[in-house]
Amino acid sequence: MSKSDESQSAQSESDWPGRVPLAARPLMRESFSARRAAAVIAALTLLVTVGGGITERLLDRPEFPTISKGLWFALQTVTTVGYGDVVPTRVDGRIIAAVVMLAGIGFIAVITASVTAGLVESSRRRFAESERDLARRLDEVR
Repeated sequence: MSKSDESQSAQSESDWPGRVPLAARPLMRESFSARRAAAVIAALTLLVTVGGGITERLLDRPEFPTISKGLWFALQTVTTVGYGDVVPTRVDGRIIAAVVMLAGIGFIAVITASVTAGLVESSRRRFAESERDLARRLDEVR
C-alpha cells in the first residue's frame, strides 16, 4: 500500500463518522455481536409495533376506537398471528399493517439467524478442539 493510499484510507476513516446519520451513531460505536443485533432488532420491532398501533388509532378511529385496540391489532400483526378480529379498512392503515408485518418477519428471521450462528460457532469450536486433541495424540504416538 502506497503512502497516498494510506493517507486516503486514514482520511476516509476519519470522515466516516460525519457521514453516518446522528441517530445511527450509537449503534455503530462497537461491532455487532449476534446478541447485540438481536437486541437492536427487538427494540426496533417494539418501536414499530407500538408506533403502528397508535398510528392506526389516529388514522382509522371508526375501526380502532381505542389505543388498546390499535395496539392489539399491531401485536397480532407483528407476531404474524392475524386473528382477523380487527382489520384496517383504509389504504393508509393497510400500509402501516404492511410495515408492522415486515418488522415482525424481520425480527423472526434475525432471531433465527442469531440462534443458528450460535449453534454453528459452538459446533466449530468443538470440531477445532477435537482436531487439536487428535493432533496431540498423533504426536504422542510418533
